[in-house]
Amino acid sequence: MLRFALRRVGLMVPVLLGLSLLLFMWVRALPGDPARALLGERATPEGLARVTEAYGFDRPLWEQYVTYLGALLQGDFGNSIKTGQPVVSSFADRFPATVELGLSALLFAVLLGVPLGYLAARHQGRWLDTLAVSGSLLGVVTPVFFLAILLKLVFADTLHWLPTVGRQDARIDATHITNFYILDGVLTGEYDAAWDAAVHLVLPALALGTIPLAIIVRITRASVAEVLHEDYVRTAEAKGLAARTISRRHVLRNAMLPVATTIGLQAGLLFSGAVLTETVFGINGVGQYLFTAISQRDYPVLQGYILFIAVIYSLINLLVDLSYGLIDPRVRTP
Repeated sequence: MLRFALRRVGLMVPVLLGLSLLLFMWVRALPGDPARALLGERATPEGLARVTEAYGFDRPLWEQYVTYLGALLQGDFGNSIKTGQPVVSSFADRFPATVELGLSALLFAVLLGVPLGYLAARHQGRWLDTLAVSGSLLGVVTPVFFLAILLKLVFADTLHWLPTVGRQDARIDATHITNFYILDGVLTGEYDAAWDAAVHLVLPALALGTIPLAIIVRITRASVAEVLHEDYVRTAEAKGLAARTISRRHVLRNAMLPVATTIGLQAGLLFSGAVLTETVFGINGVGQYLFTAISQRDYPVLQGYILFIAVIYSLINLLVDLSYGLIDPRVRTP
């Protein structure tokens, strides 16, 4: 298993190097002077000179790339043009909010989607299967921002059951150690703050997790339905094995490979920042930070965000590959 993991880690290196080169060339390929493209329409001679010197635009391209790559290896993604703050520190401040939201949405999608897809495959052609397929189709086609606004209108504005915006009630004087609000409440013993943070996550997680839920249901249903018709399942049934044993050892284990791939892809989308959901619910996460950077044409932030997404996807793909080896030991063989 260790050799299998090391091979997968080795494959991440050329991918990230190639992406860093593409990002480097992207900024240099912008129309006009790169410094002017970074500063935008309000560029001044002093600002152009400052950016040119800071980014080394007056040096040869190869030297610029080596400097850029060296800064990346040291964890320096540059500074925001608009705020002057390091991109890494800005991401670090906002990433916990995105992780809490993404993890909540992923748990909602997986814990509900896998069992529902399995039951739909087990009862093909019945009302449960029809309901699962119809509901998953509705979940895929419903825009996230529309669902988010609808949930706010019903459960927050009309019924007053759940809060509308933010990560925590402003009246709660909570202690934040890690900036993961739920975890901080547990670690400090401020359970009321942890509960309030969890309640604030309900509506955003439901809105964000609906599309992954629908996709996981459909993939699980298709994968389980295919496995149910395999010869080894019929053989296990003919031997008189218990239905629970057949489901655990033969059906779910062999159907989980495509499901694990789907969960990994959805997790990458969720953890890389949910722009619309964070904007609608006023969550100061990575997605909302990206929205602001796009509107302000803050190119260093966009570069850092793209690399950030690449790292997130690479790590999640690594975890998915490792899960393949745990689900099916044959995958680990070279």
